[in-house]
Amino acid sequence: MMGDNKARTLAQDALDFHTQGRPGKLEITPTKPLTTQRDLSLAYSPGVAEPCLRIAEDPATAYDYTVKGNLVAVISNGTSVLGLGNLGALASKPVMEGKSVLFKRFADVDGIDLEVSTEDVDEFVNCVRFLGASFGGINLEDIKAPECFIIEERLKELLDIPVFHDDQHGTAIIAAAGIINALHLTGRDLADARMVVNGAGSAGIACAELVKAMGMRPENVIVCDTKGVIYRGRTSGMNQWKSAHAVETEARSLADALDGADIFFGLSAKGAMTREMVASMADNPIIFAMANPDPEITPEEVAEVRDDAIMATGRSDYPNQVNNVLGFPYIFRGALDVRASTINMEMKIAAAEALAALAREDVPDEVDKAYAGRRLRYGREYIIPAPFDPRLIVAVPKAVAQAAVDSGVARKPIEDMRAYEQQLSARLDPTAASLQSIFEKVRRSPRRIVFAEGEEEKTIRAALAYYNAGLGKPILIGREEPIRATMEALGVSSDFAEIANAAIGNHRERYTEYLYNRLNRKGSLYRDCVRMVNQNRNIFAACMVACGEADALVTGLTRNFNVAYEDVTRAIDAKPGRQVFGLNMLLHRGGTLFIADTQIHELPSAEMIADIAEQAAEFARGMGHEPRVALLSFSSFGNPPRERAMRVREAIAVLDSRAPDFEYDGEMQAGVALNHALMQELYPFCRLSGPANVLVMPALHAANISTQMMQELGAGTMIGPLLNGLACPAQIVGLGSTVGDLVNAAALAGYGALSDRLG
Repeated sequence: MMGDNKARTLAQDALDFHTQGRPGKLEITPTKPLTTQRDLSLAYSPGVAEPCLRIAEDPATAYDYTVKGNLVAVISNGTSVLGLGNLGALASKPVMEGKSVLFKRFADVDGIDLEVSTEDVDEFVNCVRFLGASFGGINLEDIKAPECFIIEERLKELLDIPVFHDDQHGTAIIAAAGIINALHLTGRDLADARMVVNGAGSAGIACAELVKAMGMRPENVIVCDTKGVIYRGRTSGMNQWKSAHAVETEARSLADALDGADIFFGLSAKGAMTREMVASMADNPIIFAMANPDPEITPEEVAEVRDDAIMATGRSDYPNQVNNVLGFPYIFRGALDVRASTINMEMKIAAAEALAALAREDVPDEVDKAYAGRRLRYGREYIIPAPFDPRLIVAVPKAVAQAAVDSGVARKPIEDMRAYEQQLSARLDPTAASLQSIFEKVRRSPRRIVFAEGEEEKTIRAALAYYNAGLGKPILIGREEPIRATMEALGVSSDFAEIANAAIGNHRERYTEYLYNRLNRKGSLYRDCVRMVNQNRNIFAACMVACGEADALVTGLTRNFNVAYEDVTRAIDAKPGRQVFGLNMLLHRGGTLFIADTQIHELPSAEMIADIAEQAAEFARGMGHEPRVALLSFSSFGNPPRERAMRVREAIAVLDSRAPDFEYDGEMQAGVALNHALMQELYPFCRLSGPANVLVMPALHAANISTQMMQELGAGTMIGPLLNGLACPAQIVGLGSTVGDLVNAAALAGYGALSDRLG
């Protein structure tokens, strides 16, 4: 009864989800401004005639003047919808809309769903064929076998754009990635492994074809259907696609085929595999039970028989999910970016190998968080990457694009693979777009970064990532024994980092003298300085940087910002003539906002506000933005008149006297600063030529509250607070920061060591 209630609740939730707000899951959003008559004349008549004429002269320019190069049609006739059977074209529309949403969410590909109301192969092919000019690629979906084979083959012959039946190849590619790693973990070779595929539909046939293309011997692959083994000489229930995989064998049933087999691929139905079949397989059997929604056999049932199996299913509630979303968005992304004429076997193999390689890398904390904090690490329960791994957008398209170039089907080869990787990162992770130039500068001149909390696992992983990125040599502060023990548990050698113990370091006396000379007139005795250097890793790290033993430091993972800041500033002063303040970067689809001061000054004076405005503008310019600085308040240009707003107004007067080389104005409310149309309508005298991209806050409470609210509400990706103005570069991350946050902070600290941007 409880199961029935749960099912009914899920069904109603799904219906509510699809009806709330606008019905369905898609809408069309223009990418060009359409606010003035001139905009309309360029977007449509008469201006639109120009790109039409250019395309008529050279059809390839359609990729330059239209959305074609980023548009995929998701097409079905509804003859095999999920596991529900032939529901018809219209009933397949929710699935096709969902597929289009996944294209956008995971790879920034614009998908449009088309439901074709025919089961006639010729009619279907002609419909898609004559619509093909509109799209950069065709994703076929939920079409029953064997018609799906015929449709795909004919469309690939007729069209010069990628045609891909995801039910076939998507499943095969993800499963192949898992097989690569499962064989690696069990010490076996693909060529020698024996494999049984149960299910001779679209996915089963595609899996058999792909593993053979990857090097598995054809005679080692047995395919079964509902009538048993597909063997040479069998006549019942055969077609040309099954016949292509018939083998010489005495096995006639699935049980016969599985006796001594290394691998089972299930693409059939619940219960198709028994415990007895599992028991008969070879040592360390690899069992991919991929029937949906219920697998051929569950991991629990396998575990009752043997404990040496590696399992994968199509379900998200078990480890090693074979999820097609790991494939199709990124495969099309790579194919579209090189204007590939097809998706060939080389590109499919490249995608599988890229997925397998990614699963063997250290998993970002962001991915662990997406999976309820479960620590994902390469092994028997993690052989396939997680769908929310942000690295997929780079790893798979890059491999697919390169394979397209190498196999001769790319019409626009990638000239600069590093630049292409940056473009891919920027599509879904705006952080990468803004930070890439900084990473590149640090990579060209690597920096020695001190990680003050060196015994923390996150810190060690961040230090390793920093080193692997070619950014420089990390220095871990802490006791050598626990640091090396953590490294060993992580499966990494200690060669990448230096380890410095504050209690026994060679430079303790030097650092103590340095600290004492700074603090002796501020109430600190020599023995106090000895204790601080020996026992406080933040102070030790700060002394190391101040004395030139390292270039910059990162801390904050285990201590409150204010405590860490107080430690650091015992050894490092503000740079002469500079304010120390916290600056946050909010990266969102509309651009980047720089917000200051978010951490240091509770109620800055007019002079301090002016200083912060200048330094924040300098930082924004160093990041490639032309600063438009708004000095914020709760009033806009005296409305409503409040005495507390006078500090901000006076700061404008200070800036006027300095005549800086950037746009600025205030006091103004945030709504005015960020809405240029409103700014022009109400305050035409305002000096800003566009919406502000640098916001200078009037007080710490406003700055801190607003940035934390934006971060928690998902307004974008928040980086910071970044310390600006210290004589030596140091960055303090927030409590609970991820490995990615630490690496970004380290790169920014290293960048500060190369310039005055953060110094």
